[in-house]
Amino acid sequence: MNAQNLLNLQKETFLNGKTHSYEHRESMLLRLKEMLEENEQMIYQALYTDLNKSKHETLTTELGILYTEIDFSLKNLSKWMKNESVPAPLTHQGTKNYIIHEPLGNVLIISPWNYPLQLAIAPAIGALAAGNTVILKPSELAPATEELLSHLIKNYFDEAYFGIITGDKDVSDHLVGLRFDYIFFTGSTQVGKKIMKRASENLTPLTLELGGKSPAIITADANIKLTAKRIAWGKLINAGQTCVAPDYIYIEESIKNKFLKELVRQTKRLYKNNPLNNKNYVKIINSNHFNRLMNFINQSNELQLIYGGSSDETTLKIEPTILQNISWEDDVMQEEIFGPILPILTFTDINEAISAINQQEKPLALYFFGKDESVEAQVLKSIRFGGGAINDTLYHLANPHLPFGGIGHSGLGAYHGKYSYETFTHKKSIMEQTTKFDLPFRYPNSKLGKRIVKYILK
Repeated sequence: MNAQNLLNLQKETFLNGKTHSYEHRESMLLRLKEMLEENEQMIYQALYTDLNKSKHETLTTELGILYTEIDFSLKNLSKWMKNESVPAPLTHQGTKNYIIHEPLGNVLIISPWNYPLQLAIAPAIGALAAGNTVILKPSELAPATEELLSHLIKNYFDEAYFGIITGDKDVSDHLVGLRFDYIFFTGSTQVGKKIMKRASENLTPLTLELGGKSPAIITADANIKLTAKRIAWGKLINAGQTCVAPDYIYIEESIKNKFLKELVRQTKRLYKNNPLNNKNYVKIINSNHFNRLMNFINQSNELQLIYGGSSDETTLKIEPTILQNISWEDDVMQEEIFGPILPILTFTDINEAISAINQQEKPLALYFFGKDESVEAQVLKSIRFGGGAINDTLYHLANPHLPFGGIGHSGLGAYHGKYSYETFTHKKSIMEQTTKFDLPFRYPNSKLGKRIVKYILK
């Protein structure tokens, strides 16, 4: 079935009210969980084929997050669906006022290649829980996962409720031009701008989950060992191909050398002395991205490259690489790295770091490491970013109670947990007026009404 015909089918399904009931929404979520649980081994294999992901990394960064999201939605769905009563002013005495949480309708989800399972299914959980129909367009750059998702969704779901269309960027471009009620896109800022422009032609609302250069700020009083361990982990998961990975470090000059020694040590602990031969070390998605990353490394000199730098073109693996003596003029600081390369910049006064970061586009994440709560508060207040963590990296996005999303060039809108449900829900405001009496003050030519209006509104 082509895209327009599938969308027409889903429009008819939605308008007939077939997706609105609690029972239907619950069944969609349970079916989704069943699909994942019954096919875990196939999922592990697909992600290993596409990205060389180990079972542990797939479970912790893809499947585990999805199970948490599904269970959280199932636990809270009936509460989320209830009409929300709101108070009324004195002028509205006798009325009943409430908000209906209404599904938006027909949703398009365009997902990326870096977490090809999680970032395809996570928004679908919110869309289905909210009572919408969904068409998923997964990334063609992770072909094994794309093929598996196509097979599973077609076998587990009626396409009138949840369908999938595969193909290249031309397919995505065609889909965005159709009359969906909502579009959810995860990917690069560059592509996000194009999606937003196309969506505007139909005034289609959307969420954009993008990226940017997310900094990790380290002050002199930070716990060096724990900071190095958590940054190494957050940076090197998925070989740095994570939208909220620490893109670069801003560290207080006085502890730089001590920290770098510990960072190298913690990196070796994670992936041993030869990560290129480590079966659990993720590869770069394709040769184009591999070559782009290697250009950053090849441009560095012997004073900048302090660890790593090796690669294997046949396996598309790049060694964890640390660069020092980096400035904002270097090419590696001109775009989001999205790979296992970590530039180090230094400051002597926290205001230097704050000022420099604020001159860039607003990042998706920010990580602060230090013990001084006043400095922490200054950073949080002075820098605008999507979300982040104090003395940790990445972990904030796995909490379903926290909204996940960007600001400015790093994204538009947020999701996870209840925020996913709200993203795909329209808040319809309703006022029920009494017929038992009729307050006269709103009508013209009423002397009593004028006095009442003056009293109430003054």
